[in-house]
Amino acid sequence: MRLHRLDITAFGPFGGAQQVDFGELSAAGLFLLHGPTGAGKTSVLDAVCYALYGSVPGARQGGSLRSDHAAPGTRTEVTLELTVAGRRLELTRQPPWERPKKRGAGTTLDKAQSRLREYDASAGSWKDLSRSHQEIGEEITQLLGMSREQFCQVVLLPQGDFARFLRADAEARGKLLGRLFDTHRFAEVEKRLADRRRAAEAEVREGDAELLADAHRMHQAAGDAMELPGLAPGEPGLAEAIMGAAAVARCTARELLTIAHCARAAAESAQIAADGALADVRETARLQCRFDEARERAGRLEERADAHREDRARMERARKAEAVAPALELREAAETEHRRAADAERHARGLLPDTFMDAGAGGLAAAARRAAEELGGLESARRAEQRLGRLVAERADLDRQERADEDVLHDAESWLADWGTTRAGLQTRIESAQEAAARAEQLAVQREPARNRLRAARQRDTFARDTDEAQTHVLAARERATAAKAHWLDLKEQRLNGIAAELAANLSDGAPCAVCGATEHPAPARKIAGHIDREAEERALAAHQRADERRTEDERRLGLVREALAAATAEAGDAPTGQLAGHAEELERRYEEARRDASGLHSAHEELRRAEQERERRSTAQQEAAVRTASRVARRDTLDRERAMLEEELTQARGGAESVAVRAAQLERQVALLTETAEAARGAEDAAQRLKDADARLADAAYRAGFETPRAATDALLDDVAHRELQQRLDAWQSEEAAVRAALAETDTVAAAQQPPADLTGAEQAASAAARRLREAASARDAAASRCTELDRLSARSATAVRRLAPLRAAHDRVARLATLTAGTSADNERRMRLESYVLAARLEQVAAAATARLRRMSSGRYTLVHSDDRAGRGRSGLGLHVVDAWTGRERDTATLSGGETFFASLALALGLADVVTDEAGGVRLDTLFIDEGFGSLDDQTLDEVLDVLDSLRERDRSVGIVSHVPDLRRRIHAQLEVVKGRSGSVVRQRGGE
Repeated sequence: MRLHRLDITAFGPFGGAQQVDFGELSAAGLFLLHGPTGAGKTSVLDAVCYALYGSVPGARQGGSLRSDHAAPGTRTEVTLELTVAGRRLELTRQPPWERPKKRGAGTTLDKAQSRLREYDASAGSWKDLSRSHQEIGEEITQLLGMSREQFCQVVLLPQGDFARFLRADAEARGKLLGRLFDTHRFAEVEKRLADRRRAAEAEVREGDAELLADAHRMHQAAGDAMELPGLAPGEPGLAEAIMGAAAVARCTARELLTIAHCARAAAESAQIAADGALADVRETARLQCRFDEARERAGRLEERADAHREDRARMERARKAEAVAPALELREAAETEHRRAADAERHARGLLPDTFMDAGAGGLAAAARRAAEELGGLESARRAEQRLGRLVAERADLDRQERADEDVLHDAESWLADWGTTRAGLQTRIESAQEAAARAEQLAVQREPARNRLRAARQRDTFARDTDEAQTHVLAARERATAAKAHWLDLKEQRLNGIAAELAANLSDGAPCAVCGATEHPAPARKIAGHIDREAEERALAAHQRADERRTEDERRLGLVREALAAATAEAGDAPTGQLAGHAEELERRYEEARRDASGLHSAHEELRRAEQERERRSTAQQEAAVRTASRVARRDTLDRERAMLEEELTQARGGAESVAVRAAQLERQVALLTETAEAARGAEDAAQRLKDADARLADAAYRAGFETPRAATDALLDDVAHRELQQRLDAWQSEEAAVRAALAETDTVAAAQQPPADLTGAEQAASAAARRLREAASARDAAASRCTELDRLSARSATAVRRLAPLRAAHDRVARLATLTAGTSADNERRMRLESYVLAARLEQVAAAATARLRRMSSGRYTLVHSDDRAGRGRSGLGLHVVDAWTGRERDTATLSGGETFFASLALALGLADVVTDEAGGVRLDTLFIDEGFGSLDDQTLDEVLDVLDSLRERDRSVGIVSHVPDLRRRIHAQLEVVKGRSGSVVRQRGGE
């Protein structure tokens, strides 16, 4: 991977657009990234990381990426051009930002955007590959073969982190190496084995718990015949102890079952004998009771003999009266019909006038015919009455129309009388609004120039104040620059005065003098108190340069402010801002007033149009109402003449009634009543004749049946219920008499009656005692059988569980051995090294070997890094790191190195780690590296050796960027990227390696 170009806009401390040409910097092989603290050196590296992965390193993720110095309308953007895996790519990323709304006040949120392009050499142009965040992230991760965390550790080498790595314990080293080499899959293997061990242990415990539960059930079934083992689930020997106790319990239960079978057989024989004796006693008691009951029943029959003879006589009379029943029913029906017909006639005559009270059926029919003829003559009078109603309604409607037309005529005359005044007022409104519209157009032309002059005047006032402030800053900066220069020249003169002592400090016996070349130095100069060395002079020079740069920057800003002031003054003139503001406000007021007056033009036109339409409508309505009034006069006269004729005709037809309809209703009711009464009179006469005939037939039938009067025959009749009850009493007497005679004639019953009374209670008690003993014996046998069955079932289930648990227990033992071995807690793991630590130890050994090649050169062959898997105290082993000192021949911990030794050891470790991680990631070539800080702790010789090592990376066509504050590096490294901070944000200055 080689970086070519980085464009930064509104990112971090950079308020504007900045460009870094890595191609020019990489040409020197080694370049320096420097600048004041807080200027934004690290932000350059953050921009590279953000362009590649869409996020910055972890420690700075929480902050905002947008620069506080950026203009509101400038969007934050980072563009990186690089070559990776032979492909030239361009990455552009824009984080989300709150931009000002294009219309109105406030802001709106724009989403983050990304773009990936590739340079097509054959076409000589860039082509888009993707604009998806996810696709771009996957493509870059696949090409680089590294995650963001690995990239930040391998390409952006943070020396402080590796210095802490040298002093860290095994756990801390494991976390860093785990992130770099992605060994979390081995930790996952440890976790999965531990989970499997816990799961297997739970299964074994669960199986033992079920087995122990079955043992408790067998103990409940066997009682004292079984003893439970004193072992818990998971303990060895539990299954064997339970199975042995179950076998003993089964043997004891089978012996008790045999004894119970014998006891039940004896109880069953005794119970059979007792049941036979009880049956004999019960039969004798039954026959004796039967004989006693038969004698009692015979006595009760004798007592009821007279009542029985009366029932038989009553039944005989009822059979004779049944011959008279048809004639009796016929007479009752005729009497009911006669009574109903007489009631109907009485009701109908009660509705007629008294004149018809004595009339017969014929007279009533003749009166009905006369009333019907009179009703037929009223039909023409009915039609005349309906026509008169319609004439009255039409006459009333004409009167309503006349009143409505009179209202229309009155309203139209009143409105048309005011038409001239209304039209003149609307014309005046239209002319005033037109004049106001013309005035508003003239004021609109004058308003914009006045606004521009007011805005320029306000800017003129602001720039005037800024000019005064900038002049003050320039004077102060000039004074500081002059003082810094004088201080530097003073220190330089003092150093030159003591330069002989400084040169003499580097003389040694036998070595030539740098000035005269002599190898003997009889009287070298000595440093005096307060001698100024080269570092003090360089610090003063740097302070002078910074002050001079600040002066230049302040003078540049003063010139910009003066130019802006001149431009604003040219546009605004010399008029005071207050005067221009008053003039602009007056124009604005007059403009708004003219616009408000002109806004009524459209409404005035519209009102005039509606008023003219209303005038036309009212004129038309006035004419139409006059025509309708003339036509109504003729129609009203015609209706009045026809109405008089109809009223005369109806007066004659109504008679004394209120109307023809009332007279017709009276006649219709009279016809109906007369007809109904005539029919009722004829029905009553017919019913009386039929009743007379029925009385004669009833008297003849009673005489023939042997009854003196019809009344006697009626009393002898029985209804269905009485007849059925009497027959049942006669049948019951006959059945009871036959049953009593049969019972008193039975031989067994007579013989039992001659024996002593049977002792039923004693026999039942003996049988009950025998049955109870049988039930007890059967219950004891069933309990013994159930105990044997339950013990056999539970024993079989326990045996099955033991066979099922055997492979589970074996699997648990295997998984437990593997889990404890990979977790470093097994006795077989002597170094207590976890699986992940074992893999990381191999990686650390590779890193130590790669780092040693550079460390030996930096330390002039003195130090070598070696991996150690010794345990530290009670901790685990595997990630130890020692340094071998060739001068003493001893091996010691890296935590004992001094500050300078720690720096180049951590630098060598970082470079070695970069090589190993690169190989691990698939061998992606990393042609650009950055090293952050740490060079200030080295002396000149060691610094030269470190720089030689870094410079040697060019042999592999690599470029290395050093991020440092050390002033001496600016002299040694010619290719530089300087970050300069200012009030409007930081800027970058680039210098090639020439």
